[in-house]
Amino acid sequence: MSDQPARTGVVIVNFKCYPELRACLASLLTPDCAAPVVVVDHESDDGERTRVAREFPAARIIGEPGNHGFAAGVNRGARELGGDYLLLLNPDSLVVPGSVAAMERWLDEHPGVAIAGPRIRDIDHTVQASARRFPDFTTAIAGRSSWLTRVWPRNPLSRRNLPYSLDAIAEPQDVDWVSGACMIVRRTAFDALRGLDEGFFLYWEDADFCRRAILAGWRVVYLPIEGTVHTGGASSRHATDAALTAFHRSVYRLFTKHASPATRTLAPLVWVALQLRLALMRRLVGRRSST
Repeated sequence: MSDQPARTGVVIVNFKCYPELRACLASLLTPDCAAPVVVVDHESDDGERTRVAREFPAARIIGEPGNHGFAAGVNRGARELGGDYLLLLNPDSLVVPGSVAAMERWLDEHPGVAIAGPRIRDIDHTVQASARRFPDFTTAIAGRSSWLTRVWPRNPLSRRNLPYSLDAIAEPQDVDWVSGACMIVRRTAFDALRGLDEGFFLYWEDADFCRRAILAGWRVVYLPIEGTVHTGGASSRHATDAALTAFHRSVYRLFTKHASPATRTLAPLVWVALQLRLALMRRLVGRRSST
């Protein structure tokens, strides 16, 4: 391990995912990684938090009695860290050895890049669609996890939302946004943008953050560096209905925040459509849970 001070700090926002968090920290806190780690533990279980802190003394665990949302948790953790870069990492991720240092070196060589996202794999090792085009009206029916994309992945609307063949990309590529499941951010850019927008409780705060970075003149880049294996959905399974509600509220916030003045006049229709979609999703989830 180098005697030089660490230049990348890691922020993990945890919500009742202690087994996944342990595995994440074990993959991250290796002899070749000196990055300081702050875990913001929402609705913290005192016993579990104490056990995790005892097992991983190199990580600082901040217990929060309530759940203030992912964006607020990231900003809270970032205030505890210095350095040139921040790595935002989901607790249900396993970090590939050497990836933090590789991302740091690449950003050193590309000062115009504010945000970079590495290759993220599912547990079956397929490549996740972690770099996407900024959402529009088609995203509701042709987004990454939509029914249409699952049954007909190469349809024109899904290809519009997911235009990048990430498993085939061999060189860094500028993109609209990258997933906050594993995202490295230049600290000067993070501070200039005042962190993540805490108006997003859960979901879409990463898309908003990347959009604001690009509008401020920075670049957002997908790096074909093996970063993490990401399970996904570990936190939301503990509060399924709340997660569904947060998803749709965040979609509406993203729309009203970034739509053109003319398009924003459609906000009432968008709100009604989102409420109908939310009701449909609740019915589908209810059917699955009853079978």
